[in-house]
This record gives sequence, structure tokens and C-alpha cells, in this order.
Amino acid sequence: MTLPRGFKANAEREAVRLRKELGLTEGDPLSVRNLADHLGVKIVSAESLIDLERLEELERLQAYAFSAATFEIAGRHYVVTNPLRPDGRQASDIAHELSHLLLKHDLSEVRELSGTPFRTCQPEEEEQATAFGGTLMLPRPLLLSAARRGMGPTEIAAACGVSEEMARYRYNTTGVAKQARTRSG
Repeated sequence: MTLPRGFKANAEREAVRLRKELGLTEGDPLSVRNLADHLGVKIVSAESLIDLERLEELERLQAYAFSAATFEIAGRHYVVTNPLRPDGRQASDIAHELSHLLLKHDLSEVRELSGTPFRTCQPEEEEQATAFGGTLMLPRPLLLSAARRGMGPTEIAAACGVSEEMARYRYNTTGVAKQARTRSG
């Protein structure tokens, strides 16, 4: 799948705009929980809704079957997270779910998993939420600022509270890696 023309540039602009609303500079890490508060979205750990043992059993049956989900109840949005995920992964999951809301995606597609129906987005909307979520946490200006200070993906991940995989992905796909090598060479 491919993102619509101009999507990445718009995502970068929107990430910068939201960060300014939160009073962050381009080099500041984003707390997705603060962004959720700013957007009026409540973050809830799944273990406050069901026993942790049930989550562990689901994980044993199908690894990564549940990372996070968004619900609207009485006009308020809730993002339910999986406490079994590392903090960096939870940040990505929250950013992904917030992206669905910011992009105004509609949970319109009904799918079935083990006989249980659930609502989801279209595959292209999932791709958009993944791309936008990564951009929210690690916009290009933040990555470029970090690279100019000699930071690589490992250091960026630690400083920004994201997974190393996410930091590496954004570092490489934004062109920052190449730009940082060119400047240092």
C-alpha cells in the first residue's frame, strides 16, 4: 500500500503544530499521554478492565493479537493499552490510536477473530495511523536536531521514550540518516 500524495508532508506539519500547542520545542520528546490529555482522550490499561492473566493467556494463544484499541463511550474517547508491552511500544500504540482520531478515521469495517466480531479501520487507514503515529513521536525536525548532536537511533529511542525499532525506522525513512552522514563526512 502507498500513502496518499502529500500525506507525509502533511503529517510532519501537523506533528509540529500539535507539539507547539503543547509548548514543546522541536527537540523536545513528546509524551503521548500528555497529547492524549490535550485531545481529551483517556488512556486506560487493560489490566484495570480484566485480569492480567487473561491478557497473558491471549498473548500465549496469539502473540501481539492485542496492543491497543480505541472506544467511544458517551462522547468520550478511551484508548485501552496492553500492559504486557514495553513502554516504548505502548507509546507507539497510543500514538497510533490517537492518529486514528486525529485523522478522523471511521471504525466501519467489521472483522471476525475466533468467532468474535470487532470493528476496525480499512488497511489504508491503518497504514496512515502507523505513519502519522511515528511522525507525532519523532518528527523530522526532532530527528535532525538529534542527529546534529551526534545521536543515533538507540540514543533517540532512549531520550524520546520510543522503541529502538521506531527510532531506527523514522531515522532511516526520513532521510535524516543520510543527511547526518553527509554533514559528518
